[in-house]
Amino acid sequence: MTISINAAFDSGNIVVESLAGTSARLSIRKDRESDFFQWFHFRVACAAGDALDLAITGLADSAYPDGWPGYAACASYDREHWFRLDTGYEAQTDGGTLTIRHTAEGPLLWIAYFAPYSMERHHDLIASAAECEGVAYRCLGTSLEGQPIDCLEMGEGPVQVWLYARQHPGESMAEWWMEGALDMLTDPADPHGRSLRRKCRFHIVPNMNPDGSRRGHLRTNHAGVNLNREWHAPSAERSPEVLCVRNAMDESGVDWAMDVHGDEAIPAVFLAGFEGIPSLKPEQQEKFLAFQAALAAATPDFQTELGYESSAPGQANLSMSTTQLAERHGAVSMTIEMPFKDNRDLPDPVQGWSPDRSKLLARACLETLDRML
Repeated sequence: MTISINAAFDSGNIVVESLAGTSARLSIRKDRESDFFQWFHFRVACAAGDALDLAITGLADSAYPDGWPGYAACASYDREHWFRLDTGYEAQTDGGTLTIRHTAEGPLLWIAYFAPYSMERHHDLIASAAECEGVAYRCLGTSLEGQPIDCLEMGEGPVQVWLYARQHPGESMAEWWMEGALDMLTDPADPHGRSLRRKCRFHIVPNMNPDGSRRGHLRTNHAGVNLNREWHAPSAERSPEVLCVRNAMDESGVDWAMDVHGDEAIPAVFLAGFEGIPSLKPEQQEKFLAFQAALAAATPDFQTELGYESSAPGQANLSMSTTQLAERHGAVSMTIEMPFKDNRDLPDPVQGWSPDRSKLLARACLETLDRML
């Protein structure tokens, strides 16, 4: 019998080019109104014992072709526990081909670029957190397709802290990070959570791009716009998601901010900052560097060797949230990046970088902030 492949569900993305027995030739659909593509998520219906041979082609033209060498696809039978598959990449075959091989252990197998964080799980997260004592819910606005931009607020302190994620919807590890952060901050018994709520007022946006998330996009919203290049001049027509969040930030002010992401190519967790902004203050940069050093001391999952090149003085890209907030509010703002691949320093051959490690990293970040304050 021939296997069947389907991606007609929340965050699904694959194009079936051909099927033959237990083999398939596939490709990835581009983001709507965009040339970005890299995220995939699909379901394979098969028989236990089938030797699956799945080739995803045309990847030399993907958004980040350097992300494929050394990468292993994620898979799950129950959509709860995700593990890595035998995966290889050949840049010269069929326009760049990722080949996934696996002997099926059951009739249905889900395969994704990273463990998905569905919009249904997002709504469960919002509902659960909003019921916790001391948590206030706000809808900051709506996306181009009318989905709410959810914000959870908590804490009585004067320090204004903004945590926001999934500007790039395919970076689903970012919302797993958010789940870990909310678990900690809403736990009445957690000592760091209690301390932080006393010191800070938190504003938490777990998903800034619900349209792209549901559509199975890598990087853009419904209009094909990269939200993290809109912060200098967001508009209701192109980027209402950024506009409503930035307006709320202007109302509250921003002292500390963390924008949560995933990086396709670099096999490590790292921070990016705001060193190139025109109004850079020495104490502002000192606080960022102190946080980075403290986080490296707090968890071996974080490091400072690998990362992005620093911007030259005065040359920061102010269309990005981290630099815009540092310039606009004098904030200590940062982008934290997690790997789609495994963590080079602490590899896990079964799961690679995973939802659980994303959640634990959130706790380490918040504990570090507590100590800094």
